Amino acid sequence: MNIGISHLRAFVAVLDCGSFSLAAAELGISQSAVSHSVATLERSLGAPVFVRSSGVRLTVLGEQILVHARQVVGAYGAIRDVASRHGGQPSGPVRIAATPTACQGILPQLLHRWQHEFPLVQVVVLEGDDAEVESWLDEGAVELAVLIDRPSDAGVRLTTDHFHALLGSDHPLADEAEIDIADLDDDPMIVSTSGCEEHVRKVYQLAHRPLRPGHRVRDMGTLLAMVRSGLGVSVVPGLTSAMLDHRLVMIPLRQYVSRDLTLTGPIGRPWHKAAQVLVESCRQVPSQSLPGQQGARLTLTTSRGTVRRTRTARSEAG
Repeated sequence: MNIGISHLRAFVAVLDCGSFSLAAAELGISQSAVSHSVATLERSLGAPVFVRSSGVRLTVLGEQILVHARQVVGAYGAIRDVASRHGGQPSGPVRIAATPTACQGILPQLLHRWQHEFPLVQVVVLEGDDAEVESWLDEGAVELAVLIDRPSDAGVRLTTDHFHALLGSDHPLADEAEIDIADLDDDPMIVSTSGCEEHVRKVYQLAHRPLRPGHRVRDMGTLLAMVRSGLGVSVVPGLTSAMLDHRLVMIPLRQYVSRDLTLTGPIGRPWHKAAQVLVESCRQVPSQSLPGQQGARLTLTTSRGTVRRTRTARSEAG
């Protein structure tokens, strides 16, 4: 009989939460992982523990093992708590600020890792534009921030993000492998004012062309909706790929412009202990492996609405 603690935790969580999806959210794992754990438990026991019908209902076997499963799960939690206190494992809330593209393209994977490595740390994410993220860190509103093009000796560079052209999937250039910014002169250029505008200007400078925005918007969701509706094109960081659907494509530009994203704490004052641990954990992971993972559970506080990812289109996010 091969029964592990993860199988019993999933079993108890499904019963207590009332569904597999809510149990997944409670445990911080995917619904398929919960289903797999319960199925493995049932195979090991040789019989079902839940009646497969509307709602969650135990079988006779499920009722018989429930008390023992709770005891095992409770003992596991008690042992983990003792070990964490003995080893000085970091705990408590840590607030981290980031831009929308970083929130969608980088943080989910980090949050997923941190939940498993540091279960006593509760990470709360605040989403804002470049200026807001920096000010929140400076003012002490957050303990950590993902800063754009702000190197830090104490922080860690998460990734280098390359800028791409953003087009509607029905645009005449949507199937090109690479395009020159000059090829977009006939389309209104929609520019984000939340921090990317200086990088867009660099793209035009490399092409020796003036930037003449057709529209200037602050919210990335608005920009995506306008391009999706055929109101223009844009130049956006590669991490925007996490926010796209099938109606949008990103194409590499001949004019190479990139930005560095750095996770760091405040300058000039002590760091939260848990914040230091989270940053140090990122030094052990190659930066190119950080973006693009889904499935993490997070608390997201936004100053504006966000666009949820439905499908990643053509991209070379760095």
